[in-house]
Amino acid sequence: MTEARTLRASVAFEVPFHDVDAMSVCWHGNYLKYFEFGRAALLRAFDYDYREMKASGYLWPIVDCHLKFIRPAVYGQRLEVRATLVEYENRLKIAYEIVDVGSATVLTKGHTIQVAVHEATEELQFVSPPVVFDKLEKAWSR
Repeated sequence: MTEARTLRASVAFEVPFHDVDAMSVCWHGNYLKYFEFGRAALLRAFDYDYREMKASGYLWPIVDCHLKFIRPAVYGQRLEVRATLVEYENRLKIAYEIVDVGSATVLTKGHTIQVAVHEATEELQFVSPPVVFDKLEKAWSR
């Protein structure tokens, strides 16, 4: 059995005016966009961002998403999205926390699941393609 390893990335940002409602509270749908900030940083951390995915011949649609709202974010609040790769052997499961930068209070947490689909044949892959393992090994050895 191989040793369990993880990979993490984070991105800080400020809640913009166009993401809030009339009460200056962040609209709930924007949290998925914030997850995407973290997911993109995490994928770049092992050189498998969306361009590299497509170039490798695999598409990675999100097939499941879970969000747990704990506290609201508000206009101008400094947030950090923390993304952690928790599964990669058969799918990419990424866990997220959105935290207030000043207090480190967790506002939202959740996860997404992506599966590999061979671009040419449109066939679902039940095991992650070798390129994922290769890129992760390179990232872990840095």
